[in-house]
Amino acid sequence: MGFFDFMTEDIAIDLGTANTLIIHNGKVVIDNPSIVAQNRMTGKIIATGKDARQMQGKTHENIKTIRPLKDGVIADFHASEEMIKEFIKQIPAIRKKIFPPSLRMVICIPSGITEVEKRAVIDSARHMRANEIYLIYEPMAAAIGVGIDIMEPKGNMIIDIGGGTTEIAVIALAGIVCDQSVKVAGDLFTSDIMYYMRTQHNLHVGETTAEKIKINIGAATEDLDDAPEDLMVQGRDLLSGKPKQVQVSFREIAKALDKSILRIEDAVMETLSKTPPELAADIYNTGIYLAGGGSMLRGLDKRLSRKTDLPVYVAEDPLRAVVRGTGIALKDLNKYKSVLIK
Repeated sequence: MGFFDFMTEDIAIDLGTANTLIIHNGKVVIDNPSIVAQNRMTGKIIATGKDARQMQGKTHENIKTIRPLKDGVIADFHASEEMIKEFIKQIPAIRKKIFPPSLRMVICIPSGITEVEKRAVIDSARHMRANEIYLIYEPMAAAIGVGIDIMEPKGNMIIDIGGGTTEIAVIALAGIVCDQSVKVAGDLFTSDIMYYMRTQHNLHVGETTAEKIKINIGAATEDLDDAPEDLMVQGRDLLSGKPKQVQVSFREIAKALDKSILRIEDAVMETLSKTPPELAADIYNTGIYLAGGGSMLRGLDKRLSRKTDLPVYVAEDPLRAVVRGTGIALKDLNKYKSVLIK
C-alpha cells in the first residue's frame, strides 16, 4: 500500500463455466459468456464472449469455439488466459490508461476445487499482471451477495447453481461448516434437453437452441402457477435429415430435467443431514437461499421447498449474486480477511 496505489486497479472476478463477470469500482463492467473462438491454423484467438457465442455451432473447419472452463474450473489454460486478458482490456477505466496497471484481484472458486486447480487460477491471474491475488469460495461469495451477515454465530444455507457445478453450503461465523459440490448444473440441464429432443422428437438441436429452450420454457416441476406458452423448436430431423420444427411444452422439459434435479435434491438432503443440530435449528428459521443462473429455473424453489419442508428464497438478480459478493469482499478486505485465501 502507499505511493503506487494509484497505479493499482481493484477488480473482482466471477470466473464461471457459463459466464464471466467482472466488477470494477463497485459496478459490473463485464458480463460475457465464457467462450472463445480460435483459428485452428494459427492458434490465434479471434473472438471472445458474445461474439464467440454467436459463432458456436456455426463454424467451419478452420475455426473452433472453446469453452475454457469446465465444471467451474480451468480446463484449457491458454484459452482461459487469453479470454480473461481480453475481458480485462475491455474494462473502460483500464482501456483509457496508457500503461497497463497492476491489479489487485479477488477471484471466485468452487468449494470442491483441488490444489492443482487452485494453482491454475492463481497462475492465470499472475500472467495478468496481478500482484495481489485473493480467492474466495463461491458459496461464501454468494452468501455475501445475497445479503447474509456471514460473521454472525448463526447458520445459513446457500445453494449456488451455476453453469458447471451446484455448490451447497452451510455457513456460520464466516466459515463453511459443511458443504457439497455436485457437477449437476446449467450445462447438464442443457445436455438433458438435447438428449430429450433427440429421443422423444427425433430432432437434433444444438447447444444454443437447447439453451434457448431452457431459458424460455425450462421448468423444474409440472405444476406451475404461471406456465409459459409452448415453444416452436427448429432443428434437424434424425430420420429424414431435413430441417424440421416441433412444438415443445414446459411439462416436457420438466420431465427431461427431472433426473438432474433429483440429484441436486439428494445433495441438499445430504448436506442437511451433516449439519450440526444448533445450525439446523437456525436454518429451520431462516430457510434456504438460492443463487446462480440455475436458480432461475421455474418452480425450482417450490420443488426444493417441498422436498426439505423449509422456505426457499431466490436471491434478487441471482446471476450476479456471486460477483456482487466478491465485489463486497474486495471493497472491505480487512473485514473479510478470514474468508479470503491469499
